[in-house]
Amino acid sequence: MKSILAASAIALLMVGSYGATAAEHEVRMLNKGKKGAMVFEPDFVRAAPGDTIHFVATDKTHNAETIKGMLPAGAGAFRSKTSENFTVTLTKEGVYGIKCTPHYTMGMVMLVVVGKPVNLEAAREVRHPGLARGRFETIFKNLVRN
Repeated sequence: MKSILAASAIALLMVGSYGATAAEHEVRMLNKGKKGAMVFEPDFVRAAPGDTIHFVATDKTHNAETIKGMLPAGAGAFRSKTSENFTVTLTKEGVYGIKCTPHYTMGMVMLVVVGKPVNLEAAREVRHPGLARGRFETIFKNLVRN
């Protein structure tokens, strides 16, 4: 009986500490940032499972939407409303490609890596329109260096 109680206590501590250690990351959606026009700042976030990403509509007409083919298996896609702040908690390990729907071809994209990048190769194979292609190439190069 004591071992069952001890195991239950350990399980409760583990569940409680999961939420307590989660970090929060802020990503601003901008018309102009350090890397040019129509950007997420930062355009790369390394997170742990359970971390929260806050997308802040610093400038209007932007949103945050996952990119098909750039999600870990079992992760839910999301799409925020335009010109509104949006918060998402990511629990599945892997690479998440994110775009601003109205400005995707202008290169307004970003990458979030949660835990291990288990779907990295699949995410790299996704093709993007316009300036998004070059921005993702740069983000992936920087990911390899880090």
